[in-house]
Amino acid sequence: MLFDFTDPLAADAWRAIDDRVMGGISQSRLRFDPQGHAVFEGDVSLQHNGGFASVRSRPGARGQAGATACLIVVSGAGKQYKISFLTDDGVDSLNYQASFTPTTDGWQTLRLPLAGFRPTWRGRDVLAAPPLDPTHIRQVGLLIAARQAGPFSLAIRFIALS
Repeated sequence: MLFDFTDPLAADAWRAIDDRVMGGISQSRLRFDPQGHAVFEGDVSLQHNGGFASVRSRPGARGQAGATACLIVVSGAGKQYKISFLTDDGVDSLNYQASFTPTTDGWQTLRLPLAGFRPTWRGRDVLAAPPLDPTHIRQVGLLIAARQAGPFSLAIRFIALS
């Protein structure tokens, strides 16, 4: 288990990294909902060359040898999101990302094979990067981009490696 968001303190380990870092005005946060889960929410704006909102966990030893998939339990249809893994403690580092689109407003367990996580840097593919080594995962992130302007909300119960 990487993050069990039924624990009210689990959301405290996350911070926003929105397009404000490059002049945009999008905003997001990850907060605990008293119903027993976290909510990644905010507003994506395309003004000032913006267009993404993201949150990321504090660095820590999050890797798991032999893991082959990421399991994420979510609720919130209508938007496409990405989950990312970073293998160092940097802010502007190589990300291994996978997209997912919840299909209903009910709870869903999504299984994302780690072999499908693409190495990216600032949204661009890094073809020369090695494949993701799950043993070295240090940070986890959630992102909404792809010109999906407007408010968003994604409820999350947990994120795990299996």
